Amino acid sequence: MKALLCSEYGPPNKLAVHDVPSPKAGPGQVVIDVKASALNFPDALMVQGLYQTKPPLPFSPGAEVAGLVKEIGEGVQGLKPGDRVIAFPGIGGFAEECTAAAERIMPLPEGMDFATGAALVLTYGTSLHGLADCGRLQAGETLLVLGAAGGVGAAAVEIGKAMGARVIAAASSEDKLELCRQLGADETINYATEDLRKRTLELTEGKGVDMVYDPVGGDYTESALRATAWHGRLLIVGFAAGEIPKIPLNLALLKERSLIGVYWGDSVRHEPRGHVKNMKQLMAWFAEKKINPVVSEQFPLARAPEAIQRLLDRQVKGKVVILPEA
Repeated sequence: MKALLCSEYGPPNKLAVHDVPSPKAGPGQVVIDVKASALNFPDALMVQGLYQTKPPLPFSPGAEVAGLVKEIGEGVQGLKPGDRVIAFPGIGGFAEECTAAAERIMPLPEGMDFATGAALVLTYGTSLHGLADCGRLQAGETLLVLGAAGGVGAAAVEIGKAMGARVIAAASSEDKLELCRQLGADETINYATEDLRKRTLELTEGKGVDMVYDPVGGDYTESALRATAWHGRLLIVGFAAGEIPKIPLNLALLKERSLIGVYWGDSVRHEPRGHVKNMKQLMAWFAEKKINPVVSEQFPLARAPEAIQRLLDRQVKGKVVILPEA
């Protein structure tokens, strides 16, 4: 089979497609015939050696996939060859076949295609875990989403609306903000041309927002924190801007603000029941047409390095999907 391999850490152009042996299902594992694999920012960090976890070299990136069950390992129940599934293998998804632990697999819902299924788990799982489990977002509160046209940002806009919040979407260009409005954002801010703190306070009549969803970092984090209300919460989701901000802690003291970390990948391991509950909620919202992953581009496996570079250059809206068999 063919797989995109990272043989040394570095920029995406060092990645290459190779012929490798097909994987075998170990105990508790399933081999999936991958029809679509979604690209996420952790993939781009991982191939550069910049992510929290560093898989042994060589490895294939690709954290979430959709496809058909090909083989089941010892002890696996409830799955059989031919089943249409969504899976979160963590790595290995940019390949024609990959393995995943059985507990990280769920049925692909009726009416959902492979590309949409592949784009659902990580970004929507992260955003729901952050907003509901970590931030305790309540209906009627005001939510500011940074990087709102990206994968997790777009998911946060839709989920925030599904949870009954007023959503202010912030992004760096007008075409990205147009996507946010299509997703249901109540207000938008172009932080490339507008003062983020000032405009946020204007939109909230000086009160500030109840919660900030921040997958961007850099200079925007402090500005957003300064625009939160009494008991405001800032969710630390990631650092797409490339810089980890250093926040003066007096800003947390003032207005009794909270800084809350969101690490969905580890939460799945620590709180598996909560993960299952959240996945069921996402599937229900999809059936009710309250959420629908935005797949903006699809690339064949050979062009995956190009797709990863586009993500690093912040040229992507919504999600990009890799098609290993294309």
